[in-house]
Amino acid sequence: MRPTTRRTFLKTAALSSAALSLQPALAASSLTTNHPPMLDKVRLAFIGVGLRGRNHLQQALYRPDVEITALCDVSADSIARATALIEKAGRKAPATYTKGDEAFRDMLKRDDIDGVVIATPWEWHVPMAVATMKAGKYAGVEVSATVTLKEAWDLVDAFEKTGAHCMLLENVCYRRDVMAILNMVRQGMFGELTYTHCGYEHDLRNIKFNDGKSVSGVGAEFGKGGFSEASWRTQHSVDRNGDLYPTHGLGPVAHWLNINRGNQFVRLTSMATKSRGLHKYVVDHGGADHPNAKVNFKLGDVVTTMVECANGENIMIIHDTNSPRPYSLGFRAQGTQGIWMDDGDQIYLEAANGKPLSPKPHTWEPFAPYQEKYDHPLWKEHGQNAQNAGHGGIDFFVLRAFIESIKKQVAPPIDVYDAAAWSAISPLSEESIAKGSKPIDIPDFTRGKWKTNKPIFGLNAVY
Repeated sequence: MRPTTRRTFLKTAALSSAALSLQPALAASSLTTNHPPMLDKVRLAFIGVGLRGRNHLQQALYRPDVEITALCDVSADSIARATALIEKAGRKAPATYTKGDEAFRDMLKRDDIDGVVIATPWEWHVPMAVATMKAGKYAGVEVSATVTLKEAWDLVDAFEKTGAHCMLLENVCYRRDVMAILNMVRQGMFGELTYTHCGYEHDLRNIKFNDGKSVSGVGAEFGKGGFSEASWRTQHSVDRNGDLYPTHGLGPVAHWLNINRGNQFVRLTSMATKSRGLHKYVVDHGGADHPNAKVNFKLGDVVTTMVECANGENIMIIHDTNSPRPYSLGFRAQGTQGIWMDDGDQIYLEAANGKPLSPKPHTWEPFAPYQEKYDHPLWKEHGQNAQNAGHGGIDFFVLRAFIESIKKQVAPPIDVYDAAAWSAISPLSEESIAKGSKPIDIPDFTRGKWKTNKPIFGLNAVY
Protein backbone atom coordinates (compact mmCIF):
# COMPACT_ATOMS: atom_id res chain seq x y z
CA MET A 1 0.00 0.00 0.00
CA ARG A 2 1.35 3.41 -0.91
CA PRO A 3 1.90 5.76 2.04
CA THR A 4 -0.98 8.12 2.83
CA THR A 5 0.16 11.74 2.91
CA ARG A 6 -0.81 13.92 5.84
CA ARG A 7 -2.91 16.10 3.51
CA THR A 8 -4.76 13.04 2.15
CA PHE A 9 -5.29 11.68 5.65
CA LEU A 10 -6.68 14.97 6.99
CA LYS A 11 -8.96 15.29 3.98
CA THR A 12 -10.23 11.73 4.54
CA ALA A 13 -10.77 12.47 8.23
CA ALA A 14 -12.82 15.52 7.35
CA LEU A 15 -14.94 13.50 4.95
CA SER A 16 -15.42 10.87 7.64
CA SER A 17 -16.67 13.49 10.08
CA ALA A 18 -19.07 14.82 7.47
CA ALA A 19 -20.31 11.33 6.72
CA LEU A 20 -20.84 10.69 10.42
CA SER A 21 -23.15 13.67 10.69
CA LEU A 22 -25.42 12.04 8.12
CA GLN A 23 -25.73 8.72 9.96
CA PRO A 24 -28.70 7.72 12.14
CA ALA A 25 -28.75 9.06 15.68
CA LEU A 26 -28.29 5.50 16.94
CA ALA A 27 -24.88 5.23 15.31
CA ALA A 28 -23.74 8.70 16.27
CA SER A 29 -24.78 8.23 19.90
CA SER A 30 -21.54 6.38 20.64
CA LEU A 31 -19.60 9.58 19.94
CA THR A 32 -21.31 11.89 22.42
CA THR A 33 -19.64 14.28 24.84
CA ASN A 34 -19.94 11.63 27.55
CA HIS A 35 -16.64 10.26 26.26
CA PRO A 36 -13.17 11.71 26.86
CA PRO A 37 -11.87 14.23 24.30
CA MET A 38 -10.67 12.83 20.97
CA LEU A 39 -6.96 12.05 20.80
CA ASP A 40 -4.79 13.90 18.30
CA LYS A 41 -2.38 10.97 18.12
CA VAL A 42 -2.76 7.31 19.01
CA ARG A 43 0.24 5.67 20.66
CA LEU A 44 0.36 1.98 19.78
CA ALA A 45 2.39 -0.91 21.13
CA PHE A 46 2.64 -4.39 19.62
CA ILE A 47 2.89 -7.74 21.36
CA GLY A 48 3.99 -10.20 18.70
CA VAL A 49 5.69 -8.83 15.58
CA GLY A 50 6.01 -11.98 13.53
CA LEU A 51 4.45 -12.14 10.08
CA ARG A 52 0.94 -11.15 11.20
CA GLY A 53 2.08 -8.56 13.69
CA ARG A 54 4.24 -6.87 11.07
CA ASN A 55 1.28 -6.76 8.69
CA HIS A 56 -0.59 -4.67 11.25
CA LEU A 57 2.52 -2.63 12.01
CA GLN A 58 2.95 -1.69 8.36
CA GLN A 59 -0.66 -0.46 8.18
CA ALA A 60 -0.15 1.62 11.32
CA LEU A 61 2.97 3.22 9.84
CA TYR A 62 0.96 4.65 6.94
CA ARG A 63 -0.96 6.84 9.39
CA PRO A 64 0.58 10.14 10.51
CA ASP A 65 -1.73 10.17 13.54
CA VAL A 66 -0.19 6.96 14.96
CA GLU A 67 3.03 6.67 16.94
CA ILE A 68 4.66 3.29 17.62
CA THR A 69 6.06 3.46 21.13
CA ALA A 70 6.94 -0.13 22.05
CA LEU A 71 7.39 -3.64 20.64
CA CYS A 72 7.42 -6.96 22.45
CA ASP A 73 8.39 -10.37 21.07
CA VAL A 74 10.43 -13.33 22.30
CA SER A 75 12.12 -13.45 18.87
CA ALA A 76 15.03 -11.06 18.45
CA ASP A 77 14.78 -11.52 14.68
CA SER A 78 11.13 -10.43 14.66
CA ILE A 79 11.96 -7.38 16.76
CA ALA A 80 14.79 -6.47 14.38
CA ARG A 81 12.57 -6.81 11.32
CA ALA A 82 9.80 -4.74 12.90
CA THR A 83 12.23 -2.03 14.05
CA ALA A 84 13.67 -1.87 10.54
CA LEU A 85 10.15 -1.25 9.14
CA ILE A 86 9.65 1.60 11.58
CA GLU A 87 13.00 3.22 10.82
CA LYS A 88 12.48 2.80 7.07
CA ALA A 89 9.26 4.80 7.48
CA GLY A 90 11.31 7.60 9.03
CA ARG A 91 9.94 7.01 12.51
CA LYS A 92 11.72 6.92 15.84
CA ALA A 93 12.82 3.45 16.95
CA PRO A 94 10.50 2.19 19.70
CA ALA A 95 11.36 0.64 23.05
CA THR A 96 11.68 -3.14 22.79
CA TYR A 97 10.91 -5.97 25.20
CA THR A 98 12.31 -9.41 24.46
CA LYS A 99 13.31 -11.04 27.76
CA GLY A 100 11.00 -14.01 28.13
CA ASP A 101 7.33 -14.87 27.75
CA GLU A 102 6.23 -12.39 30.42
CA ALA A 103 8.13 -9.38 29.06
CA PHE A 104 4.87 -7.88 27.86
CA ARG A 105 3.91 -7.16 31.48
CA ASP A 106 6.84 -4.78 31.82
CA MET A 107 5.89 -3.08 28.57
CA LEU A 108 2.33 -2.52 29.78
CA LYS A 109 3.63 -0.45 32.70
CA ARG A 110 4.50 2.34 30.27
CA ASP A 111 2.35 5.47 30.32
CA ASP A 112 2.89 6.28 26.63
CA ILE A 113 0.62 3.52 25.25
CA ASP A 114 -3.04 4.03 24.29
CA GLY A 115 -3.65 0.70 22.56
CA VAL A 116 -1.94 -2.65 22.12
CA VAL A 117 -2.12 -4.94 19.08
CA ILE A 118 -1.78 -8.60 20.11
CA ALA A 119 -0.68 -11.00 17.35
CA THR A 120 0.73 -14.01 19.19
CA PRO A 121 -0.07 -17.75 19.41
CA TRP A 122 -3.66 -18.38 20.51
CA GLU A 123 -2.89 -19.51 24.03
CA TRP A 124 -1.38 -16.10 24.82
CA HIS A 125 -4.26 -13.97 23.53
CA VAL A 126 -6.33 -13.86 26.72
CA PRO A 127 -3.50 -13.41 29.25
CA MET A 128 -2.13 -10.56 27.17
CA ALA A 129 -5.51 -8.95 26.46
CA VAL A 130 -6.57 -9.14 30.11
CA ALA A 131 -3.25 -7.63 31.24
CA THR A 132 -3.69 -4.86 28.67
CA MET A 133 -7.18 -4.03 29.90
CA LYS A 134 -6.03 -4.06 33.53
CA ALA A 135 -3.36 -1.56 32.51
CA GLY A 136 -6.14 0.72 31.25
CA LYS A 137 -5.30 0.40 27.55
CA TYR A 138 -7.31 -0.67 24.51
CA ALA A 139 -6.59 -4.28 23.52
CA GLY A 140 -6.75 -5.35 19.88
CA VAL A 141 -6.49 -9.14 19.82
CA GLU A 142 -6.04 -11.37 16.80
CA VAL A 143 -8.35 -14.31 16.06
CA SER A 144 -9.41 -16.49 17.61
CA ALA A 145 -9.53 -14.52 20.84
CA THR A 146 -9.86 -17.49 23.19
CA VAL A 147 -9.14 -21.21 23.38
CA THR A 148 -11.23 -22.25 26.40
CA LEU A 149 -14.66 -21.25 27.67
CA LYS A 150 -13.12 -19.89 30.86
CA GLU A 151 -10.92 -17.59 28.79
CA ALA A 152 -14.02 -16.16 27.09
CA TRP A 153 -15.46 -15.25 30.48
CA ASP A 154 -12.06 -13.90 31.58
CA LEU A 155 -12.14 -11.42 28.70
CA VAL A 156 -15.67 -10.27 29.52
CA ASP A 157 -14.97 -10.00 33.23
CA ALA A 158 -11.80 -7.99 32.63
CA PHE A 159 -13.67 -5.48 30.48
CA GLU A 160 -16.55 -5.14 32.93
CA LYS A 161 -14.18 -4.62 35.86
CA THR A 162 -11.81 -2.19 34.14
CA GLY A 163 -13.92 -0.46 31.49
CA ALA A 164 -10.97 -0.79 29.11
CA HIS A 165 -12.10 -1.98 25.69
CA CYS A 166 -11.07 -5.10 23.79
CA MET A 167 -11.55 -5.43 20.03
CA LEU A 168 -11.37 -8.69 18.13
CA LEU A 169 -9.32 -7.97 14.99
CA GLU A 170 -11.54 -10.05 12.70
CA ASN A 171 -10.63 -8.69 9.28
CA VAL A 172 -13.13 -10.74 7.25
CA CYS A 173 -15.96 -8.67 8.72
CA TYR A 174 -14.65 -5.96 6.39
CA ARG A 175 -14.52 -8.06 3.22
CA ARG A 176 -16.10 -6.02 0.46
CA ASP A 177 -18.70 -8.56 -0.62
CA VAL A 178 -19.88 -9.48 2.88
CA MET A 179 -20.23 -5.79 3.73
CA ALA A 180 -22.33 -5.31 0.60
CA ILE A 181 -24.47 -8.24 1.74
CA LEU A 182 -24.78 -6.59 5.17
CA ASN A 183 -25.96 -3.45 3.40
CA MET A 184 -28.52 -5.47 1.43
CA VAL A 185 -29.71 -7.33 4.53
CA ARG A 186 -30.29 -4.03 6.34
CA GLN A 187 -32.23 -2.73 3.33
CA GLY A 188 -34.47 -5.80 3.37
CA MET A 189 -33.34 -7.21 0.03
CA PHE A 190 -33.34 -10.78 1.40
CA GLY A 191 -36.56 -10.34 3.34
CA GLU A 192 -36.18 -11.98 6.74
CA LEU A 193 -33.00 -14.04 7.09
CA THR A 194 -33.60 -17.65 8.08
CA TYR A 195 -30.34 -19.51 7.36
CA THR A 196 -26.68 -18.71 6.91
CA HIS A 197 -23.66 -20.78 6.01
CA CYS A 198 -20.00 -20.00 6.61
CA GLY A 199 -16.71 -21.59 7.57
CA TYR A 200 -12.99 -21.80 7.21
CA GLU A 201 -12.23 -24.07 4.27
CA HIS A 202 -8.53 -23.57 3.71
CA ASP A 203 -5.81 -26.11 2.97
CA LEU A 204 -3.34 -25.35 5.78
CA ARG A 205 -1.17 -28.45 5.46
CA ASN A 206 1.89 -26.50 4.30
CA ILE A 207 1.31 -24.06 7.19
CA LYS A 208 0.99 -26.83 9.78
CA PHE A 209 4.11 -28.59 8.45
CA ASN A 210 6.90 -26.18 7.55
CA ASP A 211 10.55 -26.09 8.64
CA GLY A 212 11.20 -22.75 6.95
CA LYS A 213 13.89 -24.21 4.67
CA SER A 214 11.79 -24.78 1.58
CA VAL A 215 10.39 -22.01 -0.60
CA SER A 216 7.32 -24.14 -1.29
CA GLY A 217 6.81 -24.82 2.40
CA VAL A 218 6.59 -28.54 1.74
CA GLY A 219 7.73 -30.59 4.68
CA ALA A 220 6.68 -32.74 7.61
CA GLU A 221 7.98 -30.73 10.58
CA PHE A 222 6.05 -28.99 13.31
CA GLY A 223 6.57 -28.03 16.95
CA LYS A 224 10.20 -27.41 17.88
CA GLY A 225 11.27 -28.15 14.31
CA GLY A 226 8.54 -26.01 12.76
CA PHE A 227 8.71 -22.54 11.25
CA SER A 228 6.31 -19.72 12.10
CA GLU A 229 2.79 -21.08 12.78
CA ALA A 230 3.98 -24.68 12.43
CA SER A 231 5.89 -24.17 15.68
CA TRP A 232 2.66 -23.80 17.70
CA ARG A 233 -0.54 -24.03 15.62
CA THR A 234 -0.21 -27.68 14.59
CA GLN A 235 -0.19 -28.87 18.20
CA HIS A 236 -3.84 -27.80 18.44
CA SER A 237 -4.62 -30.32 15.69
CA VAL A 238 -2.89 -32.98 17.78
CA ASP A 239 -4.72 -32.18 21.01
CA ARG A 240 -8.16 -30.94 19.98
CA ASN A 241 -11.15 -32.03 17.89
CA GLY A 242 -13.54 -29.20 17.12
CA ASP A 243 -13.92 -26.03 15.09
CA LEU A 244 -10.55 -24.51 15.96
CA TYR A 245 -10.94 -21.32 13.92
CA PRO A 246 -14.55 -20.17 13.61
CA THR A 247 -14.45 -16.39 13.53
CA HIS A 248 -13.47 -15.69 9.90
CA GLY A 249 -16.80 -17.07 8.76
CA LEU A 250 -18.89 -16.46 11.84
CA GLY A 251 -18.01 -12.79 12.28
CA PRO A 252 -19.71 -11.48 9.13
CA VAL A 253 -22.70 -13.78 9.68
CA ALA A 254 -23.05 -12.52 13.26
CA HIS A 255 -23.34 -8.96 11.93
CA TRP A 256 -25.97 -10.01 9.37
CA LEU A 257 -28.01 -11.59 12.19
CA ASN A 258 -27.40 -8.86 14.81
CA ILE A 259 -25.84 -11.32 17.27
CA ASN A 260 -25.37 -9.70 20.71
CA ARG A 261 -27.47 -6.78 19.45
CA GLY A 262 -31.06 -7.99 19.30
CA ASN A 263 -30.24 -11.65 18.69
CA GLN A 264 -28.18 -14.32 20.38
CA PHE A 265 -26.53 -17.71 19.87
CA VAL A 266 -28.55 -20.28 21.83
CA ARG A 267 -27.04 -23.73 21.34
CA LEU A 268 -24.89 -25.76 18.99
CA THR A 269 -24.21 -29.30 17.95
CA SER A 270 -21.04 -30.46 16.21
CA MET A 271 -19.63 -33.53 14.56
CA ALA A 272 -16.27 -34.38 13.02
CA THR A 273 -15.11 -36.77 10.34
CA LYS A 274 -12.25 -39.16 10.92
CA SER A 275 -8.73 -37.71 10.89
CA ARG A 276 -6.71 -38.75 7.85
CA GLY A 277 -5.36 -35.70 5.99
CA LEU A 278 -2.52 -34.62 8.28
CA HIS A 279 -1.10 -38.12 8.67
CA LYS A 280 -1.19 -38.63 4.89
CA TYR A 281 0.58 -35.30 4.37
CA VAL A 282 3.40 -36.32 6.72
CA VAL A 283 3.83 -39.65 4.95
CA ASP A 284 3.68 -38.04 1.50
CA HIS A 285 6.35 -35.43 2.34
CA GLY A 286 8.40 -37.03 5.06
CA GLY A 287 7.96 -40.75 4.49
CA ALA A 288 6.29 -43.49 6.50
CA ASP A 289 9.31 -43.65 8.83
CA HIS A 290 9.24 -39.95 9.72
CA PRO A 291 8.76 -39.47 13.49
CA ASN A 292 5.64 -37.34 12.88
CA ALA A 293 4.04 -40.23 11.01
CA LYS A 294 3.50 -41.78 14.44
CA VAL A 295 1.60 -38.75 15.75
CA ASN A 296 -2.10 -39.27 16.42
CA PHE A 297 -3.84 -36.15 15.11
CA LYS A 298 -7.10 -35.68 16.97
CA LEU A 299 -8.65 -33.02 14.70
CA GLY A 300 -11.17 -34.44 12.22
CA ASP A 301 -10.57 -33.47 8.61
CA VAL A 302 -13.97 -31.73 8.39
CA VAL A 303 -15.84 -30.40 11.42
CA THR A 304 -19.47 -29.35 10.99
CA THR A 305 -21.26 -27.18 13.56
CA MET A 306 -24.90 -26.10 13.59
CA VAL A 307 -25.86 -23.07 15.68
CA GLU A 308 -29.41 -22.12 16.68
CA CYS A 309 -30.18 -18.43 17.24
CA ALA A 310 -32.70 -16.82 19.59
CA ASN A 311 -34.66 -15.29 16.70
CA GLY A 312 -35.05 -18.64 14.93
CA GLU A 313 -32.21 -18.60 12.40
CA ASN A 314 -29.71 -21.44 11.92
CA ILE A 315 -26.01 -21.10 11.12
CA MET A 316 -23.90 -23.85 9.53
CA ILE A 317 -20.16 -23.53 10.19
CA ILE A 318 -17.55 -25.71 8.44
CA HIS A 319 -13.94 -26.15 9.54
CA ASP A 320 -11.89 -27.84 6.80
CA THR A 321 -8.11 -27.32 6.93
CA ASN A 322 -6.52 -30.78 6.53
CA SER A 323 -7.46 -31.73 2.96
CA PRO A 324 -6.49 -30.60 -0.55
CA ARG A 325 -8.99 -27.95 -1.64
CA PRO A 326 -9.29 -24.38 -2.97
CA TYR A 327 -9.82 -21.63 -0.41
CA SER A 328 -13.37 -20.69 0.54
CA LEU A 329 -15.26 -19.29 3.51
CA GLY A 330 -18.44 -20.80 2.09
CA PHE A 331 -20.71 -17.84 2.79
CA ARG A 332 -24.43 -18.12 2.20
CA ALA A 333 -27.16 -15.68 3.20
CA GLN A 334 -30.70 -16.99 2.76
CA GLY A 335 -34.00 -15.34 3.58
CA THR A 336 -37.65 -15.18 2.65
CA GLN A 337 -36.89 -13.16 -0.50
CA GLY A 338 -33.64 -14.57 -1.80
CA ILE A 339 -30.23 -16.12 -1.41
CA TRP A 340 -26.57 -15.22 -2.00
CA MET A 341 -23.76 -17.75 -2.18
CA ASP A 342 -20.06 -16.90 -2.02
CA ASP A 343 -18.99 -20.01 -3.96
CA GLY A 344 -19.94 -19.11 -7.50
CA ASP A 345 -20.59 -15.51 -6.41
CA GLN A 346 -24.24 -15.88 -7.33
CA ILE A 347 -27.54 -14.46 -6.16
CA TYR A 348 -31.26 -14.93 -6.64
CA LEU A 349 -33.91 -12.50 -5.39
CA GLU A 350 -37.66 -12.08 -5.28
CA ALA A 351 -39.69 -8.99 -4.45
CA ALA A 352 -41.73 -8.70 -1.28
CA ASN A 353 -44.83 -9.78 -3.25
CA GLY A 354 -43.13 -12.99 -4.38
CA LYS A 355 -42.46 -11.94 -7.96
CA PRO A 356 -38.89 -12.54 -9.21
CA LEU A 357 -36.45 -9.64 -9.12
CA SER A 358 -33.80 -11.76 -10.80
CA PRO A 359 -34.16 -11.93 -14.62
CA LYS A 360 -35.28 -15.57 -14.76
CA PRO A 361 -37.33 -17.46 -12.15
CA HIS A 362 -35.31 -19.95 -10.10
CA THR A 363 -32.12 -19.06 -12.01
CA TRP A 364 -28.90 -17.70 -10.56
CA GLU A 365 -27.52 -14.37 -11.70
CA PRO A 366 -24.05 -12.86 -11.12
CA PHE A 367 -23.53 -10.91 -7.90
CA ALA A 368 -21.19 -8.30 -9.44
CA PRO A 369 -23.91 -5.75 -10.36
CA TYR A 370 -25.31 -5.97 -6.82
CA GLN A 371 -21.83 -5.53 -5.38
CA GLU A 372 -21.50 -2.27 -7.30
CA LYS A 373 -24.98 -1.03 -6.41
CA TYR A 374 -24.90 -1.97 -2.71
CA ASP A 375 -21.21 -1.40 -2.01
CA HIS A 376 -20.91 -0.41 1.64
CA PRO A 377 -20.23 3.30 2.35
CA LEU A 378 -16.99 2.45 4.16
CA TRP A 379 -15.64 0.81 1.01
CA LYS A 380 -16.88 3.64 -1.18
CA GLU A 381 -15.06 6.15 1.00
CA HIS A 382 -11.85 4.28 1.82
CA GLY A 383 -11.54 1.65 -0.91
CA GLN A 384 -8.72 3.46 -2.70
CA ASN A 385 -6.59 3.62 0.44
CA ALA A 386 -7.32 -0.04 1.16
CA GLN A 387 -6.68 -1.44 -2.31
CA ASN A 388 -3.10 -2.56 -1.68
CA ALA A 389 -3.49 -3.62 1.95
CA GLY A 390 -3.34 -7.27 2.97
CA HIS A 391 -6.08 -9.84 2.35
CA GLY A 392 -7.70 -7.81 -0.41
CA GLY A 393 -7.81 -4.59 1.59
CA ILE A 394 -9.59 -5.84 4.69
CA ASP A 395 -6.48 -5.48 6.86
CA PHE A 396 -6.68 -1.72 6.27
CA PHE A 397 -10.23 -1.56 7.59
CA VAL A 398 -9.84 -3.70 10.70
CA LEU A 399 -6.79 -1.82 12.00
CA ARG A 400 -8.37 1.49 11.02
CA ALA A 401 -11.43 0.63 13.13
CA PHE A 402 -9.22 -0.17 16.12
CA ILE A 403 -7.22 3.03 15.79
CA GLU A 404 -10.29 5.22 15.23
CA SER A 405 -12.01 3.70 18.26
CA ILE A 406 -9.01 4.64 20.40
CA LYS A 407 -8.72 8.06 18.82
CA LYS A 408 -12.37 8.88 19.49
CA GLN A 409 -12.36 7.03 22.84
CA VAL A 410 -15.41 4.92 22.01
CA ALA A 411 -16.32 1.23 22.06
CA PRO A 412 -14.87 -0.73 19.13
CA PRO A 413 -17.21 -2.13 16.47
CA ILE A 414 -16.24 -5.75 17.27
CA ASP A 415 -16.25 -5.72 21.03
CA VAL A 416 -15.35 -8.01 23.91
CA TYR A 417 -18.75 -9.72 23.83
CA ASP A 418 -18.29 -10.53 20.15
CA ALA A 419 -14.79 -11.81 20.87
CA ALA A 420 -16.14 -14.11 23.59
CA ALA A 421 -19.23 -15.40 21.78
CA TRP A 422 -17.60 -16.02 18.40
CA SER A 423 -14.47 -17.63 19.84
CA ALA A 424 -16.41 -19.80 22.30
CA ILE A 425 -17.66 -21.87 19.37
CA SER A 426 -14.29 -23.67 19.51
CA PRO A 427 -14.44 -25.19 23.02
CA LEU A 428 -18.20 -25.72 22.80
CA SER A 429 -17.85 -27.62 19.53
CA GLU A 430 -15.14 -29.75 21.16
CA GLU A 431 -17.51 -30.52 24.02
CA SER A 432 -20.35 -31.44 21.66
CA ILE A 433 -18.16 -33.80 19.62
CA ALA A 434 -16.74 -35.42 22.76
CA LYS A 435 -20.31 -36.06 23.94
CA GLY A 436 -21.48 -37.70 20.72
CA SER A 437 -22.74 -34.50 19.02
CA LYS A 438 -24.88 -33.60 22.02
CA PRO A 439 -26.47 -30.13 21.83
CA ILE A 440 -24.55 -27.68 24.02
CA ASP A 441 -25.96 -24.41 25.34
CA ILE A 442 -24.01 -21.29 24.39
CA PRO A 443 -23.56 -18.86 27.29
CA ASP A 444 -24.95 -15.34 27.14
CA PHE A 445 -21.76 -13.38 27.55
CA THR A 446 -23.70 -10.10 27.50
CA ARG A 447 -25.66 -11.16 30.61
CA GLY A 448 -28.92 -10.11 28.98
CA LYS A 449 -27.74 -6.89 27.35
CA TRP A 450 -28.18 -8.40 23.89
CA LYS A 451 -31.91 -7.76 24.24
CA THR A 452 -31.42 -3.98 24.26
CA ASN A 453 -28.02 -3.48 22.58
CA LYS A 454 -28.31 -1.81 19.18
CA PRO A 455 -26.23 -2.63 16.06
CA ILE A 456 -23.20 -0.40 15.52
CA PHE A 457 -20.97 -2.23 13.02
CA GLY A 458 -20.80 -0.40 9.69
CA LEU A 459 -23.21 2.32 10.81
CA ASN A 460 -20.88 5.30 11.16
CA ALA A 461 -17.59 6.68 9.95
CA VAL A 462 -15.62 5.11 12.78
CA TYR A 463 -16.66 1.55 12.14
